[in-house]
Amino acid sequence: MNIKSVLGGKNDCSCGKLHPCDIQYVEIGDGVLERLSEICAPFSHIHLVADANTYPLCGDRIKAILGEKITSEMIFGSEIVVPNEDAIAAIESKMANGTDLLLGIGSGVINDLCKQVSFANGMRYVIVATAPSMDGYASVGAALILEEMKVTLNARVPYAIIAENEVISTAPVDMLRSGYGDIIGKYSCLNDWKLAHLLRGEYFCQYVYDMVMETVKKTEGTAAAVLARDKAAIGNLMEGLVMVGIMMSYVGNSRPASGSEHHLSHFFEITGLLNNTPYYLHGIDVLYAAAATAQLREQLLALKPPFAAYRHDKTATDAEIRRVYTSAADGIIALQEKVGLYADINTAQFAEHWDAICEILREAPDYQTMLTYVNAIGLDINEFHRFYGDKTLGDAVLWAKDLKDRYTVLWLSYALGIQSLSL
Repeated sequence: MNIKSVLGGKNDCSCGKLHPCDIQYVEIGDGVLERLSEICAPFSHIHLVADANTYPLCGDRIKAILGEKITSEMIFGSEIVVPNEDAIAAIESKMANGTDLLLGIGSGVINDLCKQVSFANGMRYVIVATAPSMDGYASVGAALILEEMKVTLNARVPYAIIAENEVISTAPVDMLRSGYGDIIGKYSCLNDWKLAHLLRGEYFCQYVYDMVMETVKKTEGTAAAVLARDKAAIGNLMEGLVMVGIMMSYVGNSRPASGSEHHLSHFFEITGLLNNTPYYLHGIDVLYAAAATAQLREQLLALKPPFAAYRHDKTATDAEIRRVYTSAADGIIALQEKVGLYADINTAQFAEHWDAICEILREAPDYQTMLTYVNAIGLDINEFHRFYGDKTLGDAVLWAKDLKDRYTVLWLSYALGIQSLSL
C-alpha cells in the first residue's frame, strides 16, 4: 500500500477503533529537501535541532532553503546525545521567543527529543531523517531516558517526515543494519501482541497487524541490497520504517512494533548507561534479541502441562531488580507494583490454553530462520553472545520484562521457569 494513502487515518476498521494520523507530509526520494520551503510555509520562527554528526549532512542546505525562517538553533556538540532531561532542557534553553516549529535533523534521539519538546511546548515539528535506522519517525511515542528509566511518553506525530535518498543512503552501515533489524524484530513483537490478546484480553487490531506484517515481508529479502546501498532498497526500508510508525499512531501506542525484543534491547541500553558498559545500536540489539526470543519460544514449545504453580516472592524479586538496575530500581519496582503482572501469573491458565498458546508461538519464525536474517545483514549471533556475556544475557531474559507494563513472551517464559537462552 502507498504510504501516503494511510496518512489520513482509517475510520472504518473492523476492530471498532478510530485510527487517526495527523502527519501532513511524508517525502522519501531524490531531491525532496527542496520541498521544505513549501512544507514550512505556514511557520515563521523555526528552531533547528541537530548534533555534531547530523548537521554536516544537510544542515547548511536546509538553512539555505529556509533562510530567515530559522530564528534559533540547538546543535549538540557531542556525537553521542542521550535523550534525557538535560538534552530536553538544552533544546528549550536555545529556543527563541515566538518559535512555532521545531525542525530536527537526525534519526532516533533527535526525533524523540523534538517530538517531546514540541509536544510539551504546544507546537509541531518536522524531522529530516539522516538514516533509515528505526521506526519511531512516525509514531506518537517519544522514547526517552528519564530518571534513569527507559520510558515512552505519548506525544504527537510529526508534521512532516523528509528523507532524501542522497542523505539516508550515506548513513553508516550499522545504522542501515539497525533499520533492517528494527523491521525484522516485528516478527517477535507481533507474536507477543497475539499472545497478550489471548492471555490478557488485550486490544488487538487485525488490520494493523496485517499492515506491519506486510511491511516485514517486503523488507526481509532486501538485506544484500541495503548493504550495497541500493537507493531503491534503502528507500523501501525507510518507507517500511515510516509505515510501522504510522501503524503505531493508529493504535496510539507502540504495541504493533515493540515487544519482548525491544524490552531486551532497552535492558542492554539501560544497564549499559547505568554501568558505563557498551551496547549495540537499538535496531541491531532488536534483531539479535528477536533471535533470542525465538529461542525462548522453542523452549516453551518443548514444555508440556501440567505446570507447577507460581508463587511470587516479592522480597527476592525486588532484591534481584535492585542488583540488576541499581539506582533505577525503585522506579522499576514501583511500575510493577502498579501494573500487577506478577500477581496475575496463573500457570493453570497456561495449561488451559496451552494448545492455543503453542499455535501462536509457532507462527513466529524459528531460531534458525531468525539466524538467516541476522547473517544476511552482516551480523553474527556469536558476537552478540560474546559482547554481552552469559551473565548479562541471563539477567536480560529474567528481568528485561520489568522495564515495561506490557505482556510478552518474557513473562510467559519467566513464569514457566526458563532462565537462559540455552536450547
